[in-house]
Amino acid sequence: MNTKLHDENVDFLFDAILTLKNREECYKFFEDLCTVPELKAMSQRIAVAKMLSERHVYSDIVDKTGASTATISRVNRSLNYGSDGYTLIFERLLTGGGKED
Repeated sequence: MNTKLHDENVDFLFDAILTLKNREECYKFFEDLCTVPELKAMSQRIAVAKMLSERHVYSDIVDKTGASTATISRVNRSLNYGSDGYTLIFERLLTGGGKED
């Protein structure tokens, strides 16, 4: 885990996110917190990560998500050498461990 990220403000952000109870609350919070391009970029990255974890090829991912090959490579690097955050989320979503909307 990247300890450079750890600080009081990031902790407060994560604590705030952990209070959200459903998809509607997420929409409200993230629409206030993020710009539309920031939110679109984050949602694109998780879509790319899901497709990579399902073994889709880059050309299919570009076609489906509109992500650049640079973004796909960056996400792939996170999947292979990151903190396993994507894997954690995908496993929970697969087993129904995620929150309902």
